[in-house]
Amino acid sequence: MKFILAKKEKMTRIFGDDGRAYAGTILVTDPVTVTQVKTKDGKDAYAAVQVGTGVRKVKNVSKPVLGHTAGKGYTDIREFRDAEGVAVGDIIDASVFAVGDVVQVSGLTKGKGFAGVVKRHGFHGGPRSHGQKHTERSPGSIGGGGGRAGGRVAKGMKMAGRMGTDRVTVTNLKVLVVDAKDGKIIVSGAVPGRRGTLLEIVSA
Repeated sequence: MKFILAKKEKMTRIFGDDGRAYAGTILVTDPVTVTQVKTKDGKDAYAAVQVGTGVRKVKNVSKPVLGHTAGKGYTDIREFRDAEGVAVGDIIDASVFAVGDVVQVSGLTKGKGFAGVVKRHGFHGGPRSHGQKHTERSPGSIGGGGGRAGGRVAKGMKMAGRMGTDRVTVTNLKVLVVDAKDGKIIVSGAVPGRRGTLLEIVSA
């Protein structure tokens, strides 16, 4: 399994050998260092590879983390399940992927703050007619009384609240370009997050 961490840069357009234009997203990768390898036979009881990326001042890193990372300050540490074939200290860069590879990209979506039910869940709102006052974008009844929930609001009710910053995985993306020198990978389609969002790229 191939994997790496990358930051979203921007979207672009790539022309293939067939003359067609493909929408793609530019992902900038920094070399990641393997900090720990977990095995099913070990104390962790599952297979995974933990990697670190970025540079952080040592004075801002806690002593337990410094001990775990051999005295290095990484800005981000992530774990990839069911990965193998590497050892602690190995460095992985963009060259691990090749044009044509099918990958999946995971990350956090854009945060949109506190949103109402119309924006957050696609509610239609009330009718825009005479007699309507201040309720065009209201959610309507939320249950309660002696209804299905027995006098309380049912768990999972669609209501206003914090929108975005959800972990999303986009699958079946194709690697269009690999620039190992500059550490850039261009994948087809769109990926979650804003510019600068840290993403996990894993081969499908």
